[in-house]
Amino acid sequence: MKTLEETKVKVESLPIGMFQIGGRFEDLIPYGNGHINGTYLLTTLEGDNRHKYIFQKINTDIFKNPVGLMENIDLVTRHIREKLKKLGQDPKRGTLTIVPTIDGKTFYQDMSGSAFRMYDFVEGSRTVEEAKSPDDIYTSGFSFGVFQSMLSDFDASKLYEVIPDFHNTNLRYQQLMTAAREDKYGRLSSVKPELEFFISREKEYSLIGDALASGQIPMRVTHNDTKLNNILIDEKTGKGICVIDLDTVMPGSLVYDFGDSIRFGANTGAEDETDLSKISLSLELYQAYTKGFIEGCGNNILKEEVDLFPMAAKLMTLECGMRFLADYLNGDVYFHIAKEGHNLDRTRTQIALAADMEFKFYEMEQMTEKIYTAERGRI
Repeated sequence: MKTLEETKVKVESLPIGMFQIGGRFEDLIPYGNGHINGTYLLTTLEGDNRHKYIFQKINTDIFKNPVGLMENIDLVTRHIREKLKKLGQDPKRGTLTIVPTIDGKTFYQDMSGSAFRMYDFVEGSRTVEEAKSPDDIYTSGFSFGVFQSMLSDFDASKLYEVIPDFHNTNLRYQQLMTAAREDKYGRLSSVKPELEFFISREKEYSLIGDALASGQIPMRVTHNDTKLNNILIDEKTGKGICVIDLDTVMPGSLVYDFGDSIRFGANTGAEDETDLSKISLSLELYQAYTKGFIEGCGNNILKEEVDLFPMAAKLMTLECGMRFLADYLNGDVYFHIAKEGHNLDRTRTQIALAADMEFKFYEMEQMTEKIYTAERGRI
């Protein structure tokens, strides 16, 4: 364990004392594998009792409005907490608990504009970085389904739009076409087949947005980063405890969250795999996630939303591919790259995955319908 002296520089540079914590400082260590915010595990000692907290420096280069960001998180976690209390469940484990500052705020911002927040640490929990089995995918789907169920009666219009037009697929297409027209780095000639793939599917890009605009599907709270490692898993039972990393919580459609989960959770290959024969949609994993998600949502999901699941998986894959290709044409300015042509490799995996989804689309539709019908009969 690090001593106070060994962590003195970090402690002095971080405003830990601005939060309502119990006990005296004992330890502070970097925590987790996140790449956006600076995250630490803080331990304090009060008599014979140890208290643990997650302490974070919010990346204000990406999240430029920490007030709106933290208001979103506060509203959503308060709503879930009240639901858990009514159900007789432990709100300390079922959702994140914000530790207030000494003046009762949800975060602290210093004179330089740096922003910090703190959560209670959820004991007896772990995260899983990569799915090892269909059971892991089912757990992910069920947990995000429960998250949707808990927030089904929450007015999503109250939330600040952290990243405007995040899942505006039409806009992503227009941004790609602008990048192609400008061709700032002379790369267009090498990506003509990839660009044509996206151009040929232009008519599909407004399907979900139109369904939202027309009221065919409702505006809901969306998580927008539905990776498996954003779920806390109970160390004893292996079941999901709660959804974490709520920075991108904002208004949208739950089908976006579903589709993006399938895009990275049911792909048989890595996002930057160069051997495209390894890229495909695993129907087994698609089935496991869909079953978990629908069961987690319970009665709080519409048939009109479920009918869009296969298309949402495809559109989120196409959208991601367009973003990778636009960034490649723009000189790799947004996504971090580890090698030359990295974003082009990523583009090609998304194209291969979307093409395989098209090949298996009927099976995806049939599987989704069967799961939904079985769940309605069970309820």
